[in-house]
Amino acid sequence: MSTYGLIGLLIAFAGVAVSIVCLLVGHLMGRKRTSSAAETLTWGGYIASILSAVALTFCCALLVYCFMTGDTSIQYVVQNHSDASGELGWLYKLSGLWGGREGSLLFWAWLISVFNAVVAIRSMKKMERLDNMALFVSQIVLAAFTGVLLFSDTNMPFTALPAMYFDSTGALTNGAQIWGMNALLEHWAMAIHPPTLFIGYAGLTIPFAYAIAALIVNDPSKAWVERSSRYAIFSWLFLGIGIGLGAVWAYVVLGWGGYWGWDPVENASLLSWLVGVALIHSFTVYRQRGAFKRWSVMCTCLTFAFVIVGTFITRSGLVQSVHAFEGDNVSLVLFLALIILSVVAGIVGLAIRWKSFGPAKGGEDSIENMISKDAAYYFNNVIMVIFAFLLAYMTVSSALPSWLPFGGQSLSAGTYNAIARPLGILYCLILAVCPLLSWGKTEGKQFWKRARVPGICALVLFIGLMVYFVTYLLPSYNDMVAAGGSTASSVTDYGPSWYYNGLAVVGFIVASLLFFNSLFMLGRGLRAYKKKHGKNVFASLFGMFKDHAATYGGFVAHISMALILVGLIGSSMYVTEKVEYLTYDPEIDGTTEDFVIQDFTLKYTGNSIEELENGTDVLYTLEFDVYKGDDYVGHVNPSVQLVTSTQQQKLLASVISYPEEDLFVVYRGVNTDGDYALDVRVNPCISLVWVGFGLMMVGILIALIGKRRPIKKGKPGEIDADTENGTAKVVAVMESVEIAQDADGGVAVVSEKVVVAETADDEMPSSGKEA
Repeated sequence: MSTYGLIGLLIAFAGVAVSIVCLLVGHLMGRKRTSSAAETLTWGGYIASILSAVALTFCCALLVYCFMTGDTSIQYVVQNHSDASGELGWLYKLSGLWGGREGSLLFWAWLISVFNAVVAIRSMKKMERLDNMALFVSQIVLAAFTGVLLFSDTNMPFTALPAMYFDSTGALTNGAQIWGMNALLEHWAMAIHPPTLFIGYAGLTIPFAYAIAALIVNDPSKAWVERSSRYAIFSWLFLGIGIGLGAVWAYVVLGWGGYWGWDPVENASLLSWLVGVALIHSFTVYRQRGAFKRWSVMCTCLTFAFVIVGTFITRSGLVQSVHAFEGDNVSLVLFLALIILSVVAGIVGLAIRWKSFGPAKGGEDSIENMISKDAAYYFNNVIMVIFAFLLAYMTVSSALPSWLPFGGQSLSAGTYNAIARPLGILYCLILAVCPLLSWGKTEGKQFWKRARVPGICALVLFIGLMVYFVTYLLPSYNDMVAAGGSTASSVTDYGPSWYYNGLAVVGFIVASLLFFNSLFMLGRGLRAYKKKHGKNVFASLFGMFKDHAATYGGFVAHISMALILVGLIGSSMYVTEKVEYLTYDPEIDGTTEDFVIQDFTLKYTGNSIEELENGTDVLYTLEFDVYKGDDYVGHVNPSVQLVTSTQQQKLLASVISYPEEDLFVVYRGVNTDGDYALDVRVNPCISLVWVGFGLMMVGILIALIGKRRPIKKGKPGEIDADTENGTAKVVAVMESVEIAQDADGGVAVVSEKVVVAETADDEMPSSGKEA
């Protein structure tokens, strides 16, 4: 098997090398003259890229076959196989493909090759210079991955298992028998979490490749953005899914009661997602206004660079994490080189093409007024990029010299929270206000007209949130402070109570505004679409999402951010925790007291010890009936899974979920007296985090699958454009100035002899400018 795998890697690397040479030579020949030789070479480069994808598909399929059949000839398979059984046993066996360093590199390389093959297949008919160079750049990235797999012993996934690990009968020796997948990874969310992240990572290679290609061929048009936008959104969607699945796994498996702990590997996955936010918004402005061209190019380079930074963090051994890979010097050099080259390529390319990639006429990058959409988009980018850089720096701070800020220190989750909470609220405020603003400059009357109704609704919602805050969250805070010790320090370390609780109140204000502003923008779009097309509500809703997918998918995602913000405030700032031993009396086979937290009472009903089907794991479980007041509300059975061969423990939390809170119960084992160690928490509003996360994925999916409606252009007096408030029609033309009136009676004066209205897609012709 190892020989077949090696041959597959050789073919893949050869295909990548041939495609790079053919595409480069074909491009150079095509610059001087159009020739059949140049076209033939370019076509050969496309075919070679598809061949490399086929070869890497074979390599991955070979490893999967070995995992599924229990083949022991390959060392990587033996070290990362799963002995799990049951309904999900097959999934854990499959996840061995990406469960270790070597396999995850192969899986990542395969995904890049698949994306490259898609680009090749879609571009083969025309073989335009932009597509040729984009494929050339992405194949160079793939060459780095396949090269390190093939030529580095520590990263070769097809190394044969040495004979010393077999006995005379061909069975594995005791030393090799204890190898296998970490028991903590055997959970459905963790099995799916890495591949979704890797899909996002691999997909972000394509926007980067198109950005560099646009610089190479000196094409500042929006063609490269249009070709790469869907790849960017698709990749960002899968990054979000991966981060969410990781949070689910951390919540129910690690047993520490939370879903985000600012672990280095968690931070690594968040870096590219943050810059991806800036990238997608920059693409919107580039496509619709001809501005933010340089921003877009650099955001693609930074997003790709932060993908590699995240991988560098998890594989370099610089920082410690519960799920980082073992350090590897070859990977360290490879990924460090990719980080530097990707950023340098963007900077040098922009320096050379600075004038070409300046703003189009009427698409100024400069901010005319701070109260405008231009400023909102600009600060959106600034906040996301700065936070990503700051987060990366803080994550690797423990490996930095002590003379640097935070150098040599492993920062606590509290340090990250102290920065992220106010910054996140500020960012959500920008999201809340942006839809109410206009391009260029926002008139006060116009702003008030848009803001008054959602503002009143937001006020009502805020009052409801404040009632909940005063009657539930604030007493929880006071109880935590009164408890003293580590429980009190978990909240008082963030500052005085007026700041801690005041931040929560401001967060509720922002969440209320964000929710209703985004919701009303959806409603205005539905009203305008229904009025124009004369359809019923459901048909209009479907048509609106289909025809204006990018904008309205964005509004759905913004609504989800409001829900997530409220959920984060409750479930991270106002958690009630109680950790203590529950005394067990063997004579009565029960506990001497109940476990009480807030108004919940846990009554012990029994315990069990079960040997799992795989024959190596033992499950220790406690059983409790749960009462809220005098009412029975459910049953919890927290457990500890013990791998007997390695003595590794896996804590399996038991959770009862309510719309307003979760009861989270962890069993941590027994002490020398046989008493049960319990860690019980009440997590308020956590359901909003999960609901908001799901809704965000729906919004991104809408933006991904819907068509992008082209901007209408026509003769003066013939344009009928959708606006936020209805329909805009030309009512007069004076020399080179046109006057547009919307359905609500607002008047906009527009120059450039092009009628410009803020459409339901928030689109404007790049040559137009709102006066």
